[in-house]
Amino acid sequence: MKTHHFFYILILVTACVSSPKKQTQMNELSSEAWAELQQQTPESVILDVRTEEEFESGYIKDALNFDIRGGADFLASIEALDKSKAYFVYCRSGARSGQACQLMGQMGFEAVYNLEGGVLAWEGDLEE
Repeated sequence: MKTHHFFYILILVTACVSSPKKQTQMNELSSEAWAELQQQTPESVILDVRTEEEFESGYIKDALNFDIRGGADFLASIEALDKSKAYFVYCRSGARSGQACQLMGQMGFEAVYNLEGGVLAWEGDLEE
């Protein structure tokens, strides 16, 4: 039963993201640019859209965790956020966070920034 609900929500999310009504340009930034802009943006929010297990294995300081695979729970959590704030979104590789950014744009968020390459790129840049 849960699987069916997940697929219905996934279809809804895909339809929203693909809607020709409003195409939102996603701001995809390198880890350096993402971190720099986030620090320069007062009251910005860092949003980790990975699973709880992934989040617990390590996360970027001050990040909120909203699992994009959470279906209705994810949508409700996103809908409750202040759309006028800037959101810096990441996942493991940048794919899920890219989807989250597009969805948030469709929902009326003013500023969403995807971490290009996700936390993998972030960690790689820290090692250099």
